[in-house]
Amino acid sequence: IYRAYFAFAQNPRINSKGLDTSAIFGFANTLNEVIRKEKPSHIAVAFDRSAPTQRHIEYPLYKAQREAMPDGIRNALPYIDNLLEAFNIPKLYKDGFAADDVIGTIAKKAEKKGYKTYMMTSDKDFAQLVSENIFMYRPGNKWNPTSVWGIPEVLEKFDIARVDQVIDFLAMMGDSADNIPGLPGVGKKTAQKFLKQYNSMEGLFANLHELKGKMKENIISSKEIGLLCKKLVTIITD
Repeated sequence: IYRAYFAFAQNPRINSKGLDTSAIFGFANTLNEVIRKEKPSHIAVAFDRSAPTQRHIEYPLYKAQREAMPDGIRNALPYIDNLLEAFNIPKLYKDGFAADDVIGTIAKKAEKKGYKTYMMTSDKDFAQLVSENIFMYRPGNKWNPTSVWGIPEVLEKFDIARVDQVIDFLAMMGDSADNIPGLPGVGKKTAQKFLKQYNSMEGLFANLHELKGKMKENIISSKEIGLLCKKLVTIITD
């Protein structure tokens, strides 16, 4: 919905009553396109709720820097609800959990029942859920075509040995979009190096004696926040 709204930021779609229909129009187009192209046997749309999640409770600064939802999106939501109802597509949500957690839970349940599941999102956090039967369906834009990430693509994109290391990688690096601090002084290359050497965040903390200088100081002082970051970036699947 956000993606659709901002796609028309330079040229908003306004109807005769003055309602900004950009988000509704873009969302409807995207939905129609994925149904027509991919012909899914089952489809649902997951939503966040306004109730705080465990992440907000444990780390009050989680997503604290996010700007308020634009009016153009807020006003579009009831129409998108109507649209989903007309399509007979269920809306999935649960108070206290993010849409990510709902998607993760449904994907893992579906996998156990023998389904192949596609999570339609370009959010890199979802790479941690990819398996033999769970894929990321990343919508295209004017620069990149639509792509599907399975296990090989995730391992290559993150330069890691196992899919579950996505969680450690994101936790070490931090994520400014979600206001997750990560480990100080650790960027993409250092996170990849640590994972090759120590396998996980816990493996890194177990081998602090091998680090040197300022990096050693930084990692020692941020053990607690590092483990919290790992918890914050982990998508709940139960």
